[in-house]
Amino acid sequence: MAQPDELPLLAERSLRRLLPRLSEANHEWALAHPEEWSAFCERLLDNFADLFALLLRLYGDQYDFFYHLEALLGSLAQSWQQRPAELKALDAAREGNPGWFQSNQMVGAVAYVDLFAGTLQGIRERIPYFQELGVTYLHLMPLFRCPEGENDGGYAISSYRDVDPRLGTMDELSALAGGLRRAGISLVLDFVFNHTSNQHDWALRAAQGDPDYQAYYYMFPNRAMPDAYEATLREIFPDEHPGAFTWWPEIGRWVWTTFHSYQWDLNYHNPEVFIRMAEELLFLANMGVEVLRLDAVAFLWKQMGTACENLPEAHLLIRAFRAAARIAAPALLFKSEAIVHPDEVVRYIRRDECELSYNPLLMALMWEALATRSTRLMNASLRERLRIPPGTAWVNYVRCHDDIGWTFSDDDAAGVGISGYPHRHFLNSYYTGRFPGSFARGLPFQENPRTGDCRISGTAASLAGLEKALREETPREVDLAVRRLLLLYGMAFTAGGIPLIYLGDEIGTLNDYGYRKDPDKARDSRWVHRPNASAACYALRQDPSTVEGRIFAGMRRLAALRKATPALGGQDFQWIDTGDERVFGFVRGAGAEQVVVLANISEQECRLPANLLRLYGLSYGYRDLLAGEDIHGAEIALAPYQLRVIGE
Repeated sequence: MAQPDELPLLAERSLRRLLPRLSEANHEWALAHPEEWSAFCERLLDNFADLFALLLRLYGDQYDFFYHLEALLGSLAQSWQQRPAELKALDAAREGNPGWFQSNQMVGAVAYVDLFAGTLQGIRERIPYFQELGVTYLHLMPLFRCPEGENDGGYAISSYRDVDPRLGTMDELSALAGGLRRAGISLVLDFVFNHTSNQHDWALRAAQGDPDYQAYYYMFPNRAMPDAYEATLREIFPDEHPGAFTWWPEIGRWVWTTFHSYQWDLNYHNPEVFIRMAEELLFLANMGVEVLRLDAVAFLWKQMGTACENLPEAHLLIRAFRAAARIAAPALLFKSEAIVHPDEVVRYIRRDECELSYNPLLMALMWEALATRSTRLMNASLRERLRIPPGTAWVNYVRCHDDIGWTFSDDDAAGVGISGYPHRHFLNSYYTGRFPGSFARGLPFQENPRTGDCRISGTAASLAGLEKALREETPREVDLAVRRLLLLYGMAFTAGGIPLIYLGDEIGTLNDYGYRKDPDKARDSRWVHRPNASAACYALRQDPSTVEGRIFAGMRRLAALRKATPALGGQDFQWIDTGDERVFGFVRGAGAEQVVVLANISEQECRLPANLLRLYGLSYGYRDLLAGEDIHGAEIALAPYQLRVIGE
């Protein structure tokens, strides 16, 4: 293996030899489009050293390394030639403004196409609604062709180049991306690249005995290798299949299936797999996708004797995909989905890896604080853990399509006198409504009856108490539940990064228990928070006398506040010791644009000394920018579950 100080010379020499061959292969197109070919070559020169170094570390021991390297460069050139002119113009604009996604104008939303609007055309018809809500970033859940019946909510991909025919076509997806872009909304899709479904063409060819395609996956004729790997692996879905492998009698092979048995893990030790997946990634970029959520990043690389999670090679793979995209689709951003220990989450966040990342810690700790009426753990965890490298951003969410896992660090918990294991059991009990006095109505997901371990399903409104309040309690409890929901989103909108609305939350959608009647969904409690959008409920969003209207108005106020307050852009975050564990506080921005954010996470009124504002950068003459009111006197009063965003 080459030494680090040798890599620049090796990269320069390799490109000098490969570039004439690449130019010859693309001679006719380059003659017809000299400016575009020049732009491609310039980006190739700028990024080849990084790409070469990464691929050399991953595949340098392969006898045919340079064959695969040349094949990859050919794929990048072909992708660039096929990239529409409108997207090439976007590339140039984004290169001129690389921090565009850090703007306070960014407001995100996420939904399933079929559940929210039926089809891609239905989503396109709702562009005015997204603009009404203030959305500038729209994440559509997996919409590609997948198996009938059980398909992990679309995360078992049978083709990355075909939309599920029930939703529409690739032409409609491209048209939707263009319509959103012209409305100022970036399209975000999932890139499921740890595995394919067993019905993907590659898997079908492997099942037919093609050795080239069997090398795309991990397949073994007996238990020797699976047993050796499983000695150090944890089980992800033990109720479905023990271990990490599934026996497929039709082909006489044990296949690596980290998640569901119909999701076959890809073998990235094979450089051809990397190239083929890079081609799929760039195809989606050329359809107009501006951000790809990288699914299950922690599991990409397998190595005997390890847990096969968060290995260094997983990061190298993502950075190699990133370098390839900078050459052929530089407007594209990556967002990591790593629901792992906080120390591991931040390792995926870099300008040359994933510019964006879900913030599972903030999500989990906001719910934890609501249950305990204490910010102790949140303060201990977030005062440093929200810090990420320049040029990157969190995506802050209250709920998503998945379950809630309590991903806080046990070390952080111990630092404030909390034992992690029993505390997680308390939180599970609280959010399933089993704990006496709980306001929540969630369901357990993947519950282990022996240990009591589980994760939590439920809509944000039901977990925040709205379901229980409407069915069992009084208008006062309904009011508190609405306040809880808006407080959670208020913190997501102000903490730094892109706030993400799980569509339905903006009108207080409750749990839908009808999923239990569908045999394809009945075993997966996450479907309780994936209901069909209710046209009747959405019709009430403009009526302030309804719960739907109150929540929708509150969400729109948060979006308007964010867009009017430059301090809420970027990632800077300074924690405040408020002196009251019921109040979470932080500073955003600096100088004249600075604001102080205070969040009361209890159902009791709290009062803080106004001098606190002076200590953290403000002077006198305070104004609550969210409530639109001046603050006078020696104290700052916070009503139950109130968020204050205070500036001068």
